[in-house]
Amino acid sequence: MSRIDTETARRVASLSRIAVPDAQLPALAGELSDILTFMEQLNEVDVDGVEPMTSVTPMRLKRRTDEVTDGGMQARVLSNAPDAREGFFAVPKVVE
Repeated sequence: MSRIDTETARRVASLSRIAVPDAQLPALAGELSDILTFMEQLNEVDVDGVEPMTSVTPMRLKRRTDEVTDGGMQARVLSNAPDAREGFFAVPKVVE
């Protein structure tokens, strides 16, 4: 069983850019230890011969025909632009 000490928990919080008060570090260390313990339990499960799956129910993605079109919605797309000129998005110059 893996145990995480408070210094390791402090370092993990720092690397994760999470502000954890010193008073809560022991609780965080305990939670991280519980997660590692659970992962060790999962490693004990025999999964030989088990196919990987993406869902608990068999399913297939809906497919549509792949047809080349011009889109036909230039005006709709450009209606969302803060500035559009001559059928294109207009953006401010960023390089002098």
